[in-house]
Parts: sequence; structure tokens; C-alpha cells
Amino acid sequence: MSVRALLDALDDAALASLGVELHDLVRRLYPVPRSLTGDGVRETLRVLQEWLAGVATGPTTAAPLRVHEVPSGSQAFDWTVPKEWNVREAWIKDPAGRKIADFAEHRLHLVGYSVPTRARMPLAELQEHLHSLPDRPDLVPYRTSYYAESWGFCLPHAQRAALPDGEYEVLVDATLTDGALSYGELELPGASAGEEVLLSAHVCHPQLANDNLSGLVVLAALARALAVLTPEQRRYTYRFVFVPGTIGAIVWLARNPDCARRVVHGLVAANLGDPGPGASAGAGGFHYKRSRRGNAAIDRAVQVAMCDLGEPLEVEDFVPFGYDERQYCSPGFDLPVGSLTRTPWGRYPEYHTSADDLDLVRPDALAGSVRAYLGVLAALEGDRRYRNLQPYGEPQLGRRGLYRTLGGDDRGRERELALLWVLNQSDGERGLLDIAEGSGVPMARLEEAARALAEAGLLGS
Repeated sequence: MSVRALLDALDDAALASLGVELHDLVRRLYPVPRSLTGDGVRETLRVLQEWLAGVATGPTTAAPLRVHEVPSGSQAFDWTVPKEWNVREAWIKDPAGRKIADFAEHRLHLVGYSVPTRARMPLAELQEHLHSLPDRPDLVPYRTSYYAESWGFCLPHAQRAALPDGEYEVLVDATLTDGALSYGELELPGASAGEEVLLSAHVCHPQLANDNLSGLVVLAALARALAVLTPEQRRYTYRFVFVPGTIGAIVWLARNPDCARRVVHGLVAANLGDPGPGASAGAGGFHYKRSRRGNAAIDRAVQVAMCDLGEPLEVEDFVPFGYDERQYCSPGFDLPVGSLTRTPWGRYPEYHTSADDLDLVRPDALAGSVRAYLGVLAALEGDRRYRNLQPYGEPQLGRRGLYRTLGGDDRGRERELALLWVLNQSDGERGLLDIAEGSGVPMARLEEAARALAEAGLLGS
């Protein structure tokens, strides 16, 4: 059993079943009130713990998703863990006593980290605390004030523009006290204890299905799939982290310098449930932002894997903005971590609005994203460097049962081409990933060829 075998097992029926299961998990997590800190993050991690523990199958079970609590005021490089924020109730009532923005109705109505407030005020004063989108008048925007004490509400612009004059009542029944920042971590040991693959998703966004519940459930499904393998069947150790955006990744890095040094590949998962950047043209597909290094193995493996899977892929160079890849790729660490999404942040109209809902996230897209991530991991696991032990001319493959005995017959040509590519390029410097890039031969075919050649005594490590 191998990561490649897990990928091959995802046929149409398995993908359809997985998609429904993951969409149900998104639905369950959707109303939980997440933020940088607080009980909503803990509840989200508890649900993921339960989901992983309840469905793990195979010869091994998934290592438990461990929840870490980092006290408020803790230092993490240049950052300080903020106070913990929890909301009991928050709303605005108009002059007639009707609620016009209610946290209980939609989590986006309240600006994240709003300080406790109880007040009455005229409309003109209230407007200073309201947020809306004039260009999308029917949607509620997502706004936060993590590191500056203030309060505010979000509502559709059409509703805001129609508010009557008069006195409004405001309630933010929240606590902002010393507590802790919570994050989750799951480790699946592999044969190479000194080499790790980091897989990260942020866990702080409230009632946004694509950004980023999709990333959470895709990584949970990936952890469940890899847990079926024994440690000997996993080449790498896989480390999954579910962290609040920015501060969570910085805290993880500050607390885990030894783990960070072992990271040889990594991906940040987000926006994995929408149709994809080519959906308007019927193509769907994925988007990849390279690591800061630009040509790390992960950067190349993503492109090879997506080509092998027949998935359209848009690629862009690293920029120090976006999700937590910018923390993992900060110059002091410079980890080989990229970001594989469908449509990247800010480039779909529903982004950071109430339209990022359960209808935007599709079961087939979620399952297809798990397949894509498995494809990348399979490419990384299969990449090996070999040395041709018969480098002077082509060795005679026919007498070893590796070549056609009848000339002029094209059957088996693809297999033989893979054999010849591996033999020609295996100089101890080039790996199978290099060969796949240069030849266009799928990684699975090259892995198969390398095994056959090694068994025939023609390749050495």
C-alpha cells in the first residue's frame, strides 16, 4: 500500500461518496462562531477530532488531533497572543425595536473582536460603526478588528441605505479577557523521521464555507486517508496544523523550531470547494502560488501532479501576501511551502461575504481537491534519484523481458519510452520528478519503470 495506491483507489464512486461526506462536515461546522481565539475555535477542533476518530479505518488509526492552548500575552517573535474573545449576544435594534443586524442570525453581522458595548445613539453616530458593500448591496461583508479595540456591525448596503432616522440600540455582549489561543496539530509518522511534509489551514473564519471550511475538511480527509498506511508505507512524516490565520502560524513556528527545520515540503490549503478559476469556461481546475524559493520540489510536484491528473492549473510566483504561506516562507525560515487552492483569495465575487455559503461549496470540488492533494503527495513520495548501472549505450532490455520481442509493433511503446527515459536520465543527480518535467511521462509510469529496472539490476540508488 502507498500514497499512489490511495490515489488510484479514488474512482468516481469513491469521489462521489467522499464529496457528500465532506459537504456534510462543512454544513456542520458552518454556523460555529470562529475567530482568532475563543470557544468557536475549540468547538471546530473538537468536531474535527470527533470526525477523525469516528471514521478512521485500516491497519492503523489516525494519531489524535491534539489541541494546544497558548495563553494570552505569550510572545511569539514580534507578536503577542491576544486576549480571548467570546460572544454571547450582539445586535442592533432600530427605532421601532426591530433587530436589523443580529449575530445569532449570521456571524458576519458582528465585526470580529468587537469590544463589549451597550449604547443608544442616533443614526448618524451609528453609521460610523456600520460596514457594507455598495457594489454588492445584498451581501453582508466580513470585517475584523483584531488588534485595535473598537466595535462594529456589517449588513447589506441596501438595508443600510434604507435605515430611518431615530435612536438605535446597540448590544455587544462579549468578553475580551485573558484566555488562550487554540490550535490543532496531527502528526502521522513516516519512514523518514527527519523529513516532514507540513499541511496547514486556517481555522479562524466564521460562517465562510470556502474560506476556509473547505481547507479544513480537505486536510481532515487527507489525514484520514494517509492514516490507513503504516509508518513504513509513508515515506515522510506528515504534520497537519489547523491554526488561526497569521498569529496562529507565527505561534506554531515560534513553538516548533525543530519541526520547522524538518519541513522538506509544504502546502497551505484554502478555497478548495468552489468550481475553480476556469469554471466560467467550463474548465474548473486549480491555482498554485509557488514557495518563496520558486523552484522547490513542491513547486514542481504540484505542476507535474496536476498535469498527470488532467487538472487545469494556473501558477503564479510567490508574493508576501495571502494566507499563512507568507509566514512559513518568511526569510528566517524560508520553508518550501506553497499554496494550492481552487480560486485564490479575493478573486471570486463571494469572497469574504455572506455569499461564501453552503451553495458555493460543491461536493465534487471538495472531493476533487482531496484527489489533487493526494496526487501531489504521491509525486513527492515517488520522487527518487537512481544511477544507471549500465550507462554505456542502452542495455539490452529484451533479454530481460522489458522490451518487445517483435519489432514494428507499437503496443507497449509508452511503457518502453518510460524505461528509456529513466535509464537515460538516471545519473544520480536527476530524480523522477526532473524526468517527468522534461519528458512529459506521468510520474506513475516513471515509478513503475524505475521499479522494473531496479529489479532487473539496471538501476541503483
